[in-house]
Amino acid sequence: MTSTRVLIIDDHALFAEAIRLTLEDHGILVVGIAHSVEEALPAVHRLRPDLTLVDIGLPDGSGLTLGKRILQEGHATRVVALSALEDARAVREALRAGFQGYIIKDTPISSFIRAIEAVLSGEVVVPRTLAPRVAGMRSSEEEAVALLVDQLTPKEREVLELLVQGASGQSIARSLGISPNTVRTHVQNVLTKLQVRSRLEAATFAVRHRIVAVPHQERRTADAS
Repeated sequence: MTSTRVLIIDDHALFAEAIRLTLEDHGILVVGIAHSVEEALPAVHRLRPDLTLVDIGLPDGSGLTLGKRILQEGHATRVVALSALEDARAVREALRAGFQGYIIKDTPISSFIRAIEAVLSGEVVVPRTLAPRVAGMRSSEEEAVALLVDQLTPKEREVLELLVQGASGQSIARSLGISPNTVRTHVQNVLTKLQVRSRLEAATFAVRHRIVAVPHQERRTADAS
């Protein structure tokens, strides 16, 4: 993660500095901070970030328009929108433009870092609270869940199924023939993509929404003597 280069574009200096410190505390290098559209475009050209975080409400223009322009110019950077508002229309517009995600500014630090790591792994991050409206105003709960679940890889689904069965990390490693460290990575990816905070929450989410098959427990009948 230390080779990752991040550019922050936000007109609130205090917030931008807080994000910089948070990212660098987690081994992610912030190569620059821009406070406007005017500053941002030259910074992207000069700094060549791997990830660009863009406040959608910049003082001299739309952050969504800026992000779209950055992507259209062919820069090798992932773009994620930052916003203080839960705006489903803005999320849909960002995703249509090619953004890799949309993060609400009051997101807890741990969730923020998980979201950033997911984006850097190639995933698209959408706030769970906005998923139903992003999928469409008439979306059912199942469609909203599908928006999250579709991000899981086949291996992550296998890990989730074993979590539902109550398997430990060591047991999952043996079952799938992978190392415990790889299991931890898969579990963290599952938590990030389903936007839950623990293995128990992930298992509960999977059972409630029937993401994985729940193993039937055979009823044991004692023999009468």
